[in-house]
Amino acid sequence: MSRGEQNQTAKDRRQKLAELRRQQQAAERRRTILLVSLSVLIGLGLIGAAAAPIAIKWYNDPARKPVSAFGVSASAAACDPVITDPATGNGDHVGPGSQKPDVTTVRYATVPPTSGQHWAFPAPFERKFYTAQDRPRMEELVHNLEHGYTVVWYDDTIKGAELQALKDLAGKIPKDPRTSKFIVSAWDPAYGEFPAGKHVAMSRWTSKNGVRQLCGKVSGEAIAEFMKKYPQTDAPEPNGA
Repeated sequence: MSRGEQNQTAKDRRQKLAELRRQQQAAERRRTILLVSLSVLIGLGLIGAAAAPIAIKWYNDPARKPVSAFGVSASAAACDPVITDPATGNGDHVGPGSQKPDVTTVRYATVPPTSGQHWAFPAPFERKFYTAQDRPRMEELVHNLEHGYTVVWYDDTIKGAELQALKDLAGKIPKDPRTSKFIVSAWDPAYGEFPAGKHVAMSRWTSKNGVRQLCGKVSGEAIAEFMKKYPQTDAPEPNGA
């Protein structure tokens, strides 16, 4: 083989080696890009998986929803018209700490009560929701009515989503200073039974009379309408806690 042929063969070999290296480098770059892309996708997936519960919790946060979003609409709540009762018992205290300590139970004329004799101290204003296990005495809650509270009572058929709606309303409504006097409590059947088909009741003691409305289902919209019609400033003792 001549020197020229030898030089050409060596040149061809170098070119083939160079091409092979370029192909290997290109393959390595593709693998690197693929690995980086997969890592980014996996990272985004992990971030998304971690963020999803937070986003869902934020979206479902009761504080973000209007009062009308809880429960059914007012038209679907099977509410009776508001009933007006004569108001009695303003400042008429019975039970512990009163001049009538032996009178611990009051037989109210209506279900639920809208006025009447009551204990000398109301239920704590810090609590807004009560179950059948920890509800205040009826005589305490009537004192709350005297101070301008709207009390919403529910019977033992209210469970699941409806009960949660009431809990959420008890956490949301009082945050507005205009509706801060608001309590939700389980009804005590010792004081009478709700009418057939009614499972939720709202009460107010206004400066002139008592008012109540009974509904078949939980409705934030119906509660809001009731409270707007009978504001907490209209009460025998609106300055009471």
